Amino acid sequence: MFDFQINAHCSHTRARVGCFRTPHGSVNTPRFMPVGTLATVKGITATQLADTGAQMVLANTYHLHLQPGEGIVADAGGLHRFMGWDRPLLTDSGGFQIFSLADLNRIDDHGVVFRNPRNGSQIELTPERAIEIQMALGADVAMAFDQCPPYPASESDVEAACKRTHAWLERCSNTHQHANQALFGIVQGGCFPHLREQSAQIVASFDLPGIAIGGVSVGEPVEDIHRIVRQVSPLLPQDRPRYLMGIGTLREIAIAVASGIDLFDCVLPTRLGRHGTALVAGERWNLRNARFREDHTPLDQSCTCTACRHHSRAYLHHLIRNEELLGLTLLSLHNLTQLIRFTSAISQAIQDDCFSEDFAPWQPDSAAHHTW
Repeated sequence: MFDFQINAHCSHTRARVGCFRTPHGSVNTPRFMPVGTLATVKGITATQLADTGAQMVLANTYHLHLQPGEGIVADAGGLHRFMGWDRPLLTDSGGFQIFSLADLNRIDDHGVVFRNPRNGSQIELTPERAIEIQMALGADVAMAFDQCPPYPASESDVEAACKRTHAWLERCSNTHQHANQALFGIVQGGCFPHLREQSAQIVASFDLPGIAIGGVSVGEPVEDIHRIVRQVSPLLPQDRPRYLMGIGTLREIAIAVASGIDLFDCVLPTRLGRHGTALVAGERWNLRNARFREDHTPLDQSCTCTACRHHSRAYLHHLIRNEELLGLTLLSLHNLTQLIRFTSAISQAIQDDCFSEDFAPWQPDSAAHHTW
């Protein structure tokens, strides 16, 4: 049920155009994937989400296990029906919460015990349990349970996290039984090249339908992210989708694509939108600023989103200044559309062989300007 076909290569970089087929449709890569942690991309309906050009959406195992519980989702017919999204879905395993909820958990080789932030109760998440929950949720792609170490961390701590991640991957693989759901492994290793290389080789040896690079964007300098991606991507199987977790800025996406990465996700576009910030031509605009008060032009003349087609900067400024929910929704829709447009433009530029590492299609002097 799963297949990944590469349709075009850049002649100057490792960038490629592909198509990842899943039971709920195809995902054209490179592609940005919106994050819908609790079975919702905050403030946006499934219909609005489809209008952004989104093809695959993320949800989170840990959070859905807490509320409403995977049993309720399964009784509803699975995550697709529960949230009204009939396109591909990916569920993160909860491994990132080992990092983000470090003060609420206790880790050992068996698994992780979390303190429920809602009521203080204890929740145990093991590789087996993480996979069982994801099978009940029924997303197209399930992520292996991994340990994401913080930054900075000592080499010995990162090495221990890698060993645990690899042991947990074997347990995830042994537990996973759904033929209509792909299991992706995750490469860890922090900022240590030899640990990254070792992890990439071990995770690739499981011969899974796809592989992610995890443990980045956790506080390390952005140059380290670039270095890790450039090192790890060529070590992964050529014929499988490569997913860089937690990256959502244009420059970092472009550089990662140049290294051969196919899929991206990040909460950034909707988080910025909920705080009144719009992504425009690679910049961040605070719509609360007075300079927009009497500006009756579209936010971005080239953008196809609802905010840009039907509303002015002055109207968006008015909504944000008055804390109207519509303003937050419109900016979130715009920001998602920007990142999805960007990855679509990269795809076209690769096919036209005018992609470069400093790819910036909105600039008139860019060789890829026509793709935007």
